[in-house]
Amino acid sequence: METPKEVSKKKIMFVITKSNWGGAQRYVYDLATSLSKEEFDVEVVAGGNGILKEKLEAVGVVVTSLDSMQRDVDIKKELTSTKELFKLFRKTKPDIVHLNSSKAGGLGAVAARLAGVKEIVFTAHAWAFNENRGTMSKAFIAFLHWTTVLLSHRTIAVSDSVKEQVSHMPFMNGRIEVVHLGMDAFELKSREEARTALGIDGHLSGGREDAHLIGMISELHPVKGVPYAIDAIALLREEYPDLKLCIIGEGQQREMIEKQIVKRRLESQVHLAGFVDDAKTYLKAFDIFVLSSLSEAFGYTLIEAGLAKVPVIATSVGGIPEVIDEAGILVPSKNGRAIADAIRTLLTNQSEKERLVELLHARVLGTFNKAEMIRKTLDVYRNKR
Repeated sequence: METPKEVSKKKIMFVITKSNWGGAQRYVYDLATSLSKEEFDVEVVAGGNGILKEKLEAVGVVVTSLDSMQRDVDIKKELTSTKELFKLFRKTKPDIVHLNSSKAGGLGAVAARLAGVKEIVFTAHAWAFNENRGTMSKAFIAFLHWTTVLLSHRTIAVSDSVKEQVSHMPFMNGRIEVVHLGMDAFELKSREEARTALGIDGHLSGGREDAHLIGMISELHPVKGVPYAIDAIALLREEYPDLKLCIIGEGQQREMIEKQIVKRRLESQVHLAGFVDDAKTYLKAFDIFVLSSLSEAFGYTLIEAGLAKVPVIATSVGGIPEVIDEAGILVPSKNGRAIADAIRTLLTNQSEKERLVELLHARVLGTFNKAEMIRKTLDVYRNKR
């Protein structure tokens, strides 16, 4: 009697530009830790030694750090990164290289092609040409993105919006498949516990339970539009003196935002909580969640707010309407008054608030769960449509 042959595992290598903790890093973490150990041998390559590396190594995933790979443009470092990736691919011989983020996508696709990798997958989490840049710069970046897609065998877009933004480019037909992000339910801190831990009672007047608390989980980056949410609080200050805003996150705009808070005399209304590990577990602290992005490919935090049953106000940009649909309030970007009006609507209409909460919760559970994201990604790896 013949003994069954052992099925050889496929080696998959995820590559991402930065090892901090944002949406793309969470995506890599979820995939790297959820793929079957019987079917895949997983490694991750990331720039730097940030939280992503710490979290992956804590659960036994091998991580290689490339100090030369960074978000800022530096031709010498780009060449060094490409060379290091090429050597790594030639040495480890991965069956699949899965590239994430713009820089890692472009450099990794070139290196993987030169190394003869048979299956190159690129996930487009967003397009850098949506950022505030000059026309020539945007055109050049669009060309680089187009090249990345052409060099990759398959490209995943995290939303229909991301796919549509490049669908007009030559030779894009059939090269991009949409796989929405997904997430499992998670444990939440109680309202009082979360507010105490975030320092709401210590930094803002009104106490833990008295204040109407608007919340954001957002990098302090220009594309996130945080100043417009602060403008909304300023507009509502007289009408709702107990209204507070708590922003979880750090970034390059912190100093500018701190100056805005002082200039608008909002020190007792706006609290910058800084980076908070596992921030989603604090969502019950908030009465309303706001996402004020100027550009957003998808928005993991919207799924988190839906699972936490917190009503959402979000800008109608990028992939946000695909998540929210009619289960939240969508407002124009760069418009603090529209955010203020939406906050007022939710504060004055409890039944509407509850209706939107239940709609978004059901939508997230049914459409944006991690199991579905993993299943569709595996179909891409197996070349199924």
